[in-house]
Amino acid sequence: MPSPSAAEFETHRVYLTSVAYRMLGNRAEAEDAVQEAWLRYAQQTEEIRDARGWLTTVTARICLDQLNSARVRRAAYPGQWLPAYVVDPDAGPAELAERADQVSVALLVVMERLTPEQRVALVLHDAFAVPFEEVATVLDTTPAAARQHASRARRAIADGGIRHTAGPAEQRRVLTAFLVAAQSGDVHALAAVLAPDVVAISDGGGVVRTAINAIGGAEKVARFYAGLLGHKLVGVTDMKVDPVLVNGDAAMLLRGTRADGQPLLAVLTVAVDEGRITGLFNQQNPEKVLLGDL
Repeated sequence: MPSPSAAEFETHRVYLTSVAYRMLGNRAEAEDAVQEAWLRYAQQTEEIRDARGWLTTVTARICLDQLNSARVRRAAYPGQWLPAYVVDPDAGPAELAERADQVSVALLVVMERLTPEQRVALVLHDAFAVPFEEVATVLDTTPAAARQHASRARRAIADGGIRHTAGPAEQRRVLTAFLVAAQSGDVHALAAVLAPDVVAISDGGGVVRTAINAIGGAEKVARFYAGLLGHKLVGVTDMKVDPVLVNGDAAMLLRGTRADGQPLLAVLTVAVDEGRITGLFNQQNPEKVLLGDL
């Protein structure tokens, strides 16, 4: 009987990490889940005929356990929660095409409202075409119940209010217009690029002072960001604003030095629909920003 092969496992690692990331919204946690799946795979003594299927089930179960634990941690999280960002340099059309299957920050934010069972069912079935019979095995339930979890998840996402349909080029145009207006303090120009029901979420993780609650509505969001970014952040020196990518979407990386000598590090991503911003996601928790090659 052939033993589990490290070489075969490696052929599935990228796929498994993608599955885990969509479930967990954190790249480091996803990689840890996949590594745990490898340890369980390596310890198997019985023959595994379908390694990909077996590993998908095991990885999903690990993620389900983590999601249940995370609900307790998130309840005590200081302020708003955003997924951890993997920030990449801005890319050309060819590289963007390669990243077209990445899950957006906007979707991860909405998915945070789902139950762990709904999230696992939705990711496995809708994103990776895992049959409901196999999803049911992961959730320890019936195929009908697994189907219902996925259906409820779809409805919750559709009702989430953060519409995101624009491609990276349109995202970049709208985000640039937003930053220009914000840095000039022009509230009216800011409001013009915001959808009436826009929501702004900032994550400081209790480490960086930022808005504790989500801000809703074009006027309130415009005034908040005009005050926050007006005149290139009062008191900040060596200010740099660079176009970057987060999960294949357009984003802006803001770096500088605050008046108290502490570094400024913020990554702003957006959801865009019909030329207007429906969601603004400002990640300032330094523990949740991975700059990659930047």
